[in-house]
Amino acid sequence: MKAALDALGLEIEDALAGCRSEDDLERVRIAFLGRKGRLTDVMRGVGALPAEERPAVGELANALKRQVDERMEALRREWRGAERARALATERIDVTLPGRALGRGSQHPLTTVMEEAVDILVGLGFAAYDGPHIEDERHNFEALNIPADHPARDMQDTFFVDRTHVLRTHTSPVQIRVMERTRPPVAAIAPGAVFRHDDDVTHSPMFHQVEGFLVDRRVTFGDLKGVLSLFVRRMFGRDAGVRFRPSFFPFTEPSAEIDVSCVICGGTRAVEGAPCRVCKATGWLEILGSGMIHPAVFRAVGYDPEQVSGFAFGVGIERMAMLKYGIGDIRLFFQNDLRFLRQL
Repeated sequence: MKAALDALGLEIEDALAGCRSEDDLERVRIAFLGRKGRLTDVMRGVGALPAEERPAVGELANALKRQVDERMEALRREWRGAERARALATERIDVTLPGRALGRGSQHPLTTVMEEAVDILVGLGFAAYDGPHIEDERHNFEALNIPADHPARDMQDTFFVDRTHVLRTHTSPVQIRVMERTRPPVAAIAPGAVFRHDDDVTHSPMFHQVEGFLVDRRVTFGDLKGVLSLFVRRMFGRDAGVRFRPSFFPFTEPSAEIDVSCVICGGTRAVEGAPCRVCKATGWLEILGSGMIHPAVFRAVGYDPEQVSGFAFGVGIERMAMLKYGIGDIRLFFQNDLRFLRQL
């Protein structure tokens, strides 16, 4: 038996000497030390030997197994050390090279214009308020003098969440919520996102407004015109062309839209010989809807229209950003193209 173990040991050593990878080593281990390995079979046969031979043969078999295990582990350490040395030699880092600077983010241009508009209006004495994006029909429509059968409902292109709740189509519901809990005088603005089913070069399904209103005794259309003219001059400079144009909104009477001269075509109505797509060849771009608050709105919030008056306005942030930056397509603001955003 001792001679057989010695011969098996030499055979195992020859097999290990021919190993060049851990896969080769695993095949040798299975062949000799696996469940059906040859050394394993010898160790199982020790029990069948005469009692006086078992201790000596068992000790020899265990010693051979330990020797094989140690030899295999030594080969593994040798190969792994050589692999680490190759990696260090080929993947060396030159610590003297300059580091790679991390790209720095910046504020989105719509946020910049929104904050500028809010800063101007807060500087004029307006307080900023927020409200929910999902509104009930009362705050989004009915309290603003837009009952269920009003044709203005069709103009809004509304996203309905359920039968009685909508994604707000304007920030005017915040006006209702503020007036419901505040007694005049009150001057407030409501910046935020609004949602309408509309999508082209000057419209987006989600866009941003700043709603503003002022309520007190003896507020006139002259006050409205003075505040908004000052606002537009501070946003676009004294040379910007501005015009007030009669319009209609259910929640104001009288109503007016404010236009600024188109910066894409410079008011010439054409770009490179073709009609300007942004101003639709009018030379003007609407940025504001405004007017004196309708008495029905005052009654809906518990104000006496005989005692107070006020004006309200809604500013389109995307429209103002298009004017300030000379952008011809509103959709560029929402495509997250870094080549575009870095220019601003």
